[in-house]
Amino acid sequence: MKKTLNVMLAGLLFVPMLAFVASFVAPTRAYAVGCDTGNLTAQGGADCASGNSSSTPLFGTTSIFASITNTALFIVGALSVIMLIYGGIRYTVSGGDTKQVTDAKNTILYAVVGIIVAILAYAIVNFVITKLTT
Repeated sequence: MKKTLNVMLAGLLFVPMLAFVASFVAPTRAYAVGCDTGNLTAQGGADCASGNSSSTPLFGTTSIFASITNTALFIVGALSVIMLIYGGIRYTVSGGDTKQVTDAKNTILYAVVGIIVAILAYAIVNFVITKLTT
């Protein structure tokens, strides 16, 4: 029974990880603004390859800092949800053993606290970023 539970949990962890990694590995179609790929001359191709010379700001709603913190908070929230599911499974298969029930309840409690912390941290970070940029 324990081996089956471990396999199920590994599957639950593998699917979101696979989707997360695939979002970084998957090729994207990127085109320079104002470049028509059908009518490129020698100079037009060089202009399109040079980029638009705009940099990404450090702070702001579309900044590097906001992207990194939002991604990290998403990962924390996803792990909390996974731990909530894991605690529910542990609670279900505990068989009435008081120690296992207590451990499962603690796992559920800490997962809910983790979800609340992730949501509050997301709200605080976005609030501070918007106040710094305006």
